[in-house]
Amino acid sequence: MAIAPIDLQAIFSQVDKVGKAQISQREGQALHQAIQGVQIQKKIEENIQQVNEAQNTGEGAEKIKDRGADSKKQGSGGKKRQEEKMTEEEKPFFLSDPSLGKKIDISL
Repeated sequence: MAIAPIDLQAIFSQVDKVGKAQISQREGQALHQAIQGVQIQKKIEENIQQVNEAQNTGEGAEKIKDRGADSKKQGSGGKKRQEEKMTEEEKPFFLSDPSLGKKIDISL
C-alpha cells in the first residue's frame, strides 16, 4: 500500500507535535525520578534524626552485667581469691623451665 501525497501532508504537519510530546514525556520521567529521589533522601534524613522507641523488655528492666566493671572492682586480689577457691585437683599442672626466655639467639 502506497502513501498518497495528501497523507504525507497530514503526517508532516503533525511531526513537530509528536516530537514535542516525546520530549515532554522523557522530561516527565526524569522529573518524576528526581522527585522520588528527593522524597527518599528526606525519609532517610528523618529516620536518622528520629529516636527509635525501646522494645518491650518484659516486666521490668534487666540487669546488665559489665565484665570490665567487675574485674576493676575485684582488682588483682580477685584472681588470687579465685585460685584459692580452686582445689589442687582443679588447678592445671604447668611445668616451667627456669632458663626459658633468658637467652636470645641472634645468629643467622
